[in-house]
Amino acid sequence: MQTSLLQSKKWQKLQDDLGETTFTANEDDFSYLAILKNTPFGKYLYLPYGPVYDTEKGFKNALRDLSNLAERNQAFFIRIEPQDKENAKLLTKKASFAGLTIKKTKDLNPAETWVIDLSGSDDDLKKRLPSRLLRYWRAMDKNGFKIETSKNPEDAKYLLDLQKKLAKKKKISTVSESYYKTQLKQDFATLYLVKKDDKVVAAGLVFDFKNTRYNLQGAQDEEYRKFHATGILTIQLILDAKAKGLKIFDCWGIAPENAPKNHPWAGFTAFKKTFEGREVDYCGDYDLILSKRKYRLYKGFRKVNRLIRKAK
Repeated sequence: MQTSLLQSKKWQKLQDDLGETTFTANEDDFSYLAILKNTPFGKYLYLPYGPVYDTEKGFKNALRDLSNLAERNQAFFIRIEPQDKENAKLLTKKASFAGLTIKKTKDLNPAETWVIDLSGSDDDLKKRLPSRLLRYWRAMDKNGFKIETSKNPEDAKYLLDLQKKLAKKKKISTVSESYYKTQLKQDFATLYLVKKDDKVVAAGLVFDFKNTRYNLQGAQDEEYRKFHATGILTIQLILDAKAKGLKIFDCWGIAPENAPKNHPWAGFTAFKKTFEGREVDYCGDYDLILSKRKYRLYKGFRKVNRLIRKAK
């Protein structure tokens, strides 16, 4: 069974450091990391990119085990994100499983992503990178740019400051500074900072796990868009991942294939696909409901909250 970073012991440590309550299972045919979340209507279990399994039998056994775990912890639903799309077809074929109602819900982590193969020589890899961005990357010194890396949690403020500017423009929310600081304390995390005249104009937070670099968070100062600060940063992230011996660069999320042109990720997706790679599709998020009444209240509450945020 291939385990993603979000189902690993390292991710469990991050969640524990964030003050979350976690549970794990490691059986012959399945494993999982489950996080106990709180709502005004009770608790639920969340499995980021989990559970992990190889066969339909393992998947069914995992769901039964999770159902028992939810009952013991008085959770009113279980949110799963299986990466194995083939065996998870069980979810789309049935409206219920083991007495639990199944509902497709909004994806929390990307259900589609774009990955870049880092194999071959350095020259081979550079030939597969966007030539225009490579020109800007090669001209960094000439244009007064430099890229630094940091593992200092205090430097998380630079990424958050850039994201807050973007969030204000697009009316989206951001996470707390303490959240990024806790992430940056993990051994798998590295913060990249693009500077011009000692001013941070772009930043990116990457996670390295097993053979993959995950490009999770990034932002740039819009004033420096014409210099392609994000582009030269992405080139550096990819080349450094290869130099480190990693095999895959995961761009972390693209819009669905038939998404409308006004999809929130349309711009990000177009940028990521300028890099030669391939699409990887996962199952998406499904809720397994133990209490229909509490679940209806919870979904209604979430809907009202979204409407209030949009109105502000």
